[in-house]
Amino acid sequence: MRNTDYFKDKKISVVGLARSGYASAALLSDLGAKVSVTDKNINQTTRGYAVKLQPRKIEIELGRHTRGFIKDRDLIVISPGVDNHALPVIWAENFRIPIISEIELAWWLCPATVIAVTGTNGKTTVITLIGKVLEVAGKRVYICGNIGNPFCGQVSLMQGGDFVSLEVSSFQLERIDKFKPKISVVLNFSRNHLDRYKDMQEYLEAKKRIFMNQDKGDYLILNYQDPVLKKISKEAKAGVVYFNRSTDKNPNHSAVMAVAKILGIKEETCFGVLADFKGVEHRLEEVAQFNGIQFINDSKATTVDSTIWALNNTDKPIILIAGGRDKGLDFTVIRDLVRKKVKAIVLIGEAREKIKQALNGILPIKEASSLEGALDIAWSGAEKGDAILLSPMCASFDMFVNFEERGNCFKQAVRNLISKLKPQDSKLQLKT
Repeated sequence: MRNTDYFKDKKISVVGLARSGYASAALLSDLGAKVSVTDKNINQTTRGYAVKLQPRKIEIELGRHTRGFIKDRDLIVISPGVDNHALPVIWAENFRIPIISEIELAWWLCPATVIAVTGTNGKTTVITLIGKVLEVAGKRVYICGNIGNPFCGQVSLMQGGDFVSLEVSSFQLERIDKFKPKISVVLNFSRNHLDRYKDMQEYLEAKKRIFMNQDKGDYLILNYQDPVLKKISKEAKAGVVYFNRSTDKNPNHSAVMAVAKILGIKEETCFGVLADFKGVEHRLEEVAQFNGIQFINDSKATTVDSTIWALNNTDKPIILIAGGRDKGLDFTVIRDLVRKKVKAIVLIGEAREKIKQALNGILPIKEASSLEGALDIAWSGAEKGDAILLSPMCASFDMFVNFEERGNCFKQAVRNLISKLKPQDSKLQLKT
């Protein structure tokens, strides 16, 4: 790693004790920093990570934030879920303490070549594919992001000549300073996170930070078919490369091919990886086939655009399970597609009334207080040849720690349902 001596004996607070907060705290402790951690939540996840940090003798507070965990610190590292209105951020700014994100922290230490991918949709799929292409090409690569390991959790393993295929969100980009990928990719841009940003322009400004430190020796890859992204190309100092959808490649595949071309990797290598790719967990993931009914886990669909993609790529009549925490999205834009593809919808979570109003009058709508209850309702109305699709269009934080927990809960509920329905009398294909 680079710059390791910088953190020795520094007093640093980490705000947020989920996956990235834990990785940041553990890394800083290993570097000799005096680390403390604060999280306003007290739940199974935060308790679990607190227990894992106990041997490091890190000071931890859960269920609240207090000024004592911020005052007199040399640096504050915030997790993606911590917004600019959180008390630790306000206090740190009042005390004039620098604030950085987890990806900025890892960047300071990283000796590897970073390929950073952002966009409203498709990030996890693309970083996974880039990682697989690099592996097949004989490179050592670390895939970091929302699925898998945080950047800080892997950086101590990296060496010069390695690669990082890194998923970055707008939240993480808000608090970068020197972060400078060799290759930046912006896949697309559409309405999202308006529960955090005052408008679409503010959201776009956060996304644009991915290339703010790049220079003429770097590359910025943009979707040519996205008019917003074509406009921002004029602001880049890096060399701009465009990708397009084609008849034989979807936009995600085209973006991967663009990265490979820059790195001198043969097209044949990419074609092989794309042909063998079975998808990522929680993204249009088939869970089971039972009695001629397909169960699909698309928990990672936290936007309307993601659910539109899922509906367009499901070739059966659909019973849709949706809902969660609203991100300020417009659910009416999906009305026409729902009318064509969905036979019924079951709603859960905080946003169910808003979704119900947006889709009222075009299909049967039922509500449930739990994901398990929603599955029971969906099953009771399903017929042979149907697909029961969890594709929420919303964040998970009203009912679950993250989208992974929501997806795993759905998969377990499917297993429980099937186990009760005498599978020995039916054709059963259950994914593991």
